[in-house]
Amino acid sequence: MSNFLQQMSGGYALIDGGLATELERHGADLNDPLWSAKCLISSPHLIQTVHLNYLEAGADIILTASYQGFESKGLSKEDSEALLQRSVKIACEARDTYYERCAEHLSDGTKNGKILKHRPILVVASVGSYGAI
Repeated sequence: MSNFLQQMSGGYALIDGGLATELERHGADLNDPLWSAKCLISSPHLIQTVHLNYLEAGADIILTASYQGFESKGLSKEDSEALLQRSVKIACEARDTYYERCAEHLSDGTKNGKILKHRPILVVASVGSYGAI
């Protein structure tokens, strides 16, 4: 983590926030014990869209959609681990898409209000205490 912060200008990083709120804004129904992690099953494309939106808004760190545990929902340990891995994969894919957009833009800066600057981006697994595996 310290190397990541050293690479950032000024030694600080901006983290995303409000994943569930943004998922609901994009039409996700999160009325479920899994909360935003429900979208890993029902609409993973929405998670990737929100991650990408946060990166284009300037976030340097994105949290996976895995805050709530899966076993408490009745999923097996194997299925729970697969969903956790999927949450990381989705975040990494959003990061890769962001980097592709930066490369297409060619110059570091903004375009249509979006920040398209190739920079280190950290994907962080979010694991909460409620029902965590």
